[in-house]
Amino acid sequence: MTNFQSEKGKSESPAAEPKAAASATLLTGNKMSAFDRRNMIYFGLGTVGRDMFYALEANALIYYLSNVLDLPQPIFVATSLVFTVLRIFDALNDPVSGLIIDNVRSRFGKFKPPMLVGAVVGALCYMVFFTDFGLRDYRFVVVFGIAYILWDIFYGLNDIAYWSMLPSLSLDQKVREKMGAFARICANIGMYIVMVAWQPVTTALGNTPKAWTSVGLVVTILMLLFQLFTIFGVREKRDVFESKQEKTTFKDMWHILTKNDQLLWTTISMSLFTIGYITTATVSIYFMEYVFGNKDLYPILAAVVGVAQVLALIIFPAVSKHFKRAKLYFWSTVLVIFSYGLFFFAASNFIILLVAALFLFIGEAFIQLLMLMFLEDTIEYGQWKLGMRNESITLSVQPLINKIGGAISTGIVSVALIISGIKHGDTAATAIDASGKMVIRTVMVVIPLILIVVGYLIYRWKYKIDEEMYAKMLQDLSDRGELNLDA
Repeated sequence: MTNFQSEKGKSESPAAEPKAAASATLLTGNKMSAFDRRNMIYFGLGTVGRDMFYALEANALIYYLSNVLDLPQPIFVATSLVFTVLRIFDALNDPVSGLIIDNVRSRFGKFKPPMLVGAVVGALCYMVFFTDFGLRDYRFVVVFGIAYILWDIFYGLNDIAYWSMLPSLSLDQKVREKMGAFARICANIGMYIVMVAWQPVTTALGNTPKAWTSVGLVVTILMLLFQLFTIFGVREKRDVFESKQEKTTFKDMWHILTKNDQLLWTTISMSLFTIGYITTATVSIYFMEYVFGNKDLYPILAAVVGVAQVLALIIFPAVSKHFKRAKLYFWSTVLVIFSYGLFFFAASNFIILLVAALFLFIGEAFIQLLMLMFLEDTIEYGQWKLGMRNESITLSVQPLINKIGGAISTGIVSVALIISGIKHGDTAATAIDASGKMVIRTVMVVIPLILIVVGYLIYRWKYKIDEEMYAKMLQDLSDRGELNLDA
């Protein structure tokens, strides 16, 4: 049976002093070795196609259902409920997926086998979304619902395995930041290729269900090909983790998720941010079409957003050398508040809209990366406090957050489409009145802003793993023989 340890009574003996330099180095950060750079590149490239794959589903699938298939309103409403209910239901399965990954024992490691299985099965389910079987009644909801829940489960398996591999590549906070930043750059390149291209490409192809099937197939193939970079290129540092941990049980999983208080508060803060962020991204196409009045400018807006996020992630490692994470999070939140203010009053000026988007998504990119780092630090915190290291169970909360965030944001946007008058009868409206525009503007700006600010306040009041505490945790774990800081 697993022996969970409390943080009290940790070793403070003089024997710990010779290793103090190692933990101090981990606090300030080493230069990346050739081994680390190779891992950074192959790990990051693996998510280019993954995020193209996810972005088409997250940002365009609801548009495909509402404006391309022209589902009858009752079927559209039922399908929207599938998005919301099934995704929340499946999100609860993510810790179980994390448990499965943490218990994998193979010569290929514990991350790569589930990563591959999740990618292949997820790809098959994904193509059902963008294939028109001619169904427009309850049978559509059944087929879509089955495909959606299976896709969520297996994409989640892949996503958990992918991101929980990152903490196994380095314990150095600065090296992790560089690896995480590069992976996020690659993810954003993939995501914004799709966000910029899906509307003009599907329009050029006739905006028919068949055109969307072709786009979905291309994105799926690219996802599978890019995954091969990570599966065949990344090498884990397995000799860092000296203790041989027993297999994790369901009881252990529950203990890890409920007793790691820093994981709990990070999860709540990330969830609020994610709901706000995804809501803004999802409703933006409707904002451009019905509020601004020119959806053909949407690809330009998406391109600026993509440039903003990639630029932010490129400069993040340099900026983080001069500011602690808490200060970076504060100023990023200030930038987000300022930018949403511009957005709200820029409905008729495209230049102001672009400036607002540039600053908004620079701030949000910083917050996204910071939250990933906060989440990964809770792995060492859980090991330090509870006596178990469980990367995948801990990181399973990230897809859980994304799914719940996506489900709730989809629900918010679906309700907004009906209240605003965009979705009425069996077809989408060509225009909406002033009250409808205010509904879209509120969903685009006001609701996300409130959620993101509340998420920051929770972090400010409850999160305590700063750089100094992290270094101390590593030193304690080394003294207990659970980490090899010299590996």
